[in-house]
Amino acid sequence: MNGLYRPRNDRMIAGVCAGLARRFGMTPGTVRLLFVLSCLLPGPQFVVYLVLWVMMPNEDSRVASPR
Repeated sequence: MNGLYRPRNDRMIAGVCAGLARRFGMTPGTVRLLFVLSCLLPGPQFVVYLVLWVMMPNEDSRVASPR
C-alpha cells in the first residue's frame, strides 16, 4: 500500500483528496464527492481537511533521496 502524501498531479486545491484516494485505492473523484457530501452533515470537515493539508507531506519530499 502507498504511503499517505499529497501528489503533485491530480490536485484541485491542496491534493488532500487525491492523496487519500491513492492511499486507499479509490479514485480522486470519488473521495472529492464523499468530502462534498460529508460537508452537508454537521461536523469539523473543513478543519480536518486543513489539518491534513498541513500534516501530509508533498510527493516531492517522499521521493527525494538523501545524499
